Amino acid sequence: MTKALIIIDIQNDYFENGKMELVGSEKASKNAKTILEIFRDKNLPIVHIQHIATSPTATFFLPDTEGVKINKNVEPKGDEKVIIKNYPNSFRETELLDFLKSKQISELVICGMMTHMCIDTTTRAAYDLGFKSIVIGDACATKDLELDGEKANAKEVQIAYLSALDGTFAEIQKTNDFIG
Repeated sequence: MTKALIIIDIQNDYFENGKMELVGSEKASKNAKTILEIFRDKNLPIVHIQHIATSPTATFFLPDTEGVKINKNVEPKGDEKVIIKNYPNSFRETELLDFLKSKQISELVICGMMTHMCIDTTTRAAYDLGFKSIVIGDACATKDLELDGEKANAKEVQIAYLSALDGTFAEIQKTNDFIG
C-alpha cells in the first residue's frame, strides 16, 4: 500500500488577521507540519491543496492576495505537488485523482482546513473513489457554526464532523498516535 499526504487549504486567510479565521488554526498547522516532516524524511508523496476563489461574491482566498497563500508552517518545498481547487472537494475538477493513480497511491493521510467543509467532502470523496484514509484530527481546524439561531462552537463542530467520518470513511488519529 502506497501512502500520500494530502494537506488541504492551510492558507493564510484561516489564521489570525485573515479573512476567515478558524479556531485553533496555528496549532493545527503545526501538527500538520510535524506530519509533513515525517513524509519528507521518508520521501513519500506530498500533495498541497490550495483553494483559490472564483466566485464573484467570495470574501476570502481571493486571487493574488496574501490570504490565498499557503501558510509558512506547511509551505511546499522543491517538487512537492501543489494542486489548485475551486470547490470544497479536492477531487472535483482537479488533477488530484489522476496524480494519485499515477503514483499508485491507495492510502491517504489527510489534514488541513476547514474540517466541516473541505476535509469532510474530500475524505468522503476519497472513500467513494476507493482510497483508505487516515485523517489527523488535531492537524485540522474549523470554526463555530450557526443554524436557526443555535450555535455550535468549533470544538463541537470538530468532534461532530470527525466522529461522523471515523470508521466508515476514515480512521481518525491524533498527531502523536500517527507518529507513534
